[in-house]
Amino acid sequence: MAKKEHVSETPATSFLRKHAVGFSEHPYAYEEHGGTAVSARALGVPEHDVVKTLVMQDEAARPLIVLMHGDCKVSTKNLARAIGCKSVEPCKPDVAQRHSGYLVGGTSPFGTRKAMPVYVEESILALGKIYINGGRRGYLVGIAPGVLVEVLGATPVQCALAD
Repeated sequence: MAKKEHVSETPATSFLRKHAVGFSEHPYAYEEHGGTAVSARALGVPEHDVVKTLVMQDEAARPLIVLMHGDCKVSTKNLARAIGCKSVEPCKPDVAQRHSGYLVGGTSPFGTRKAMPVYVEESILALGKIYINGGRRGYLVGIAPGVLVEVLGATPVQCALAD
């Protein structure tokens, strides 16, 4: 496990504290384009328990957030069907950053600049603990998955594809 060290406050950790959500802090050495495999290895946890935050948009360019297992991809076709849209696609990095307020690679679903609907892969909610970005590259927070629904109002969907 990562050694306990306090990381400076981010909009995400401020949001979690404001909503009285307990979380553990897990800093690690960020690697450009390393993805969840790097953070899972650094934390010594299964990549399936590391949740990536993806900023996507529907056919009308309305932004939304999708939370997915680190070792899975999003089926945009299944997601679009599940949320009643014609199509869903990832936002370009600069657009994602504008919507979320976070650098790509450090995007957290908590404390985003713009309020966006949040969708969570249903099987994530069955995990005991998840590790999700804390609002900075190289920084995850450990939380109970139920927080995603309770605090963010995340809608469970089934759109995972094995990576």
